[in-house]
Amino acid sequence: MEGFQPNSATFSTRAIHVGNDPEKWNSLAVVPPISLATTFKQDAPAQFKQYEYSRSGNPTRDCLEECIASLEEAKYGLVFASGLAATTTILHMLSAGDHVVTMDDLYGGTNRYFRKIVSRQGISVDFVDTTKPELIAPLLKPTTKLLWLETPTNPTLKVTDISAVVKIAKDFNKDITVVVDNTFLSSYYQRPLTLGADLVLHSCTKYLNGHTDVVMGVICTSSDALHQQLRFLQNAIGVEKYSRAKNSPFCLHHKLSTGGVPSPFDCYLVNRSLKTLSVRMAQHGKNGLAVAQFLEKHPAVEKVLHPGLPSHPQHELAKKQCYGHSGMVTFYIKGNDLNVTKKFFNKLKVFTLAESLGGYESLCELPSLMTHASVSAEERAKLGITDSLVRLSVGLEEIGDIISDLDQALTAAVS
Repeated sequence: MEGFQPNSATFSTRAIHVGNDPEKWNSLAVVPPISLATTFKQDAPAQFKQYEYSRSGNPTRDCLEECIASLEEAKYGLVFASGLAATTTILHMLSAGDHVVTMDDLYGGTNRYFRKIVSRQGISVDFVDTTKPELIAPLLKPTTKLLWLETPTNPTLKVTDISAVVKIAKDFNKDITVVVDNTFLSSYYQRPLTLGADLVLHSCTKYLNGHTDVVMGVICTSSDALHQQLRFLQNAIGVEKYSRAKNSPFCLHHKLSTGGVPSPFDCYLVNRSLKTLSVRMAQHGKNGLAVAQFLEKHPAVEKVLHPGLPSHPQHELAKKQCYGHSGMVTFYIKGNDLNVTKKFFNKLKVFTLAESLGGYESLCELPSLMTHASVSAEERAKLGITDSLVRLSVGLEEIGDIISDLDQALTAAVS
């Protein structure tokens, strides 16, 4: 993408071949087989060749983890049943009394987890605008163990200087673990480990899979010590998801066991999707920028947020640390009127009103009532998440159809 850093010349080749060597299998299968076995024969008690139980290790999962690690330029990759399962596993490395510093503008699920669960486990959390690195150092303390970044952020697409924040953390205490949620850009457009981060996390549900048919998460690292801790936790804990009793933030009335690791079939699907990641991301990037440029000139639009636009506050930083930008675009409809925003959604024909992002299809949502509804009204106001803020995940349809759909819906909404 013009103006950004030049991308790796071997990215597509690694996405196709790393972890997928046919010589791994007696059959010499070009596509890695799906190993559904839950357990594996042992030669003698506690003497097994490579695998003993599928939660501890699985051949299909190993192929995926090896491939994603290569794309992030990491030594290790560990996949989980969801992005939040990966997040939860990282926080399981901490103990009561530890301290976390995190970006204030976060995916709603991460925000909810930090505020309503982590804070009740004796772990203190400070939220700060990490696009202003000078605000971070005063929050660090001897008990600080984790610095959590999301860049670009969800949904306002703020960009944090990863290298600068890593230096601040490591100058204070070299043992502070810096985590970057890289979901919005994928490994194709940003690789945080090369900028000094210790861990990079993705919701594979989004761009890495890109087909809106798998829920999964991944953590990548080049640290032997962190990998050892995370690999133990991946096997040792099951991550459980609860639905909340009506009108209560704490009464959990229904438990859905999701497990710590994804199924072999889901691993196969994501591994398949990685083979086209570079092609998909290049088109997402082109379509997303074209949409942002169109919206910036539309009379019904108050403001557009896209790091590829010169008007973006961190445009120069994004060009310095990224290889481009994905199909994520956020904009404000003029007037801040919820009824107008709802009318806009109702008139769309190509875009689908739905949560999630990163699939081949174009999706749109209203964060204030959907993905970030669990964030308090006060915090949403502070972050600029108003009832007129619309988040787009621009898909792979013909760009003319995408822009025409947005144009007619905006025109109808404000007429």
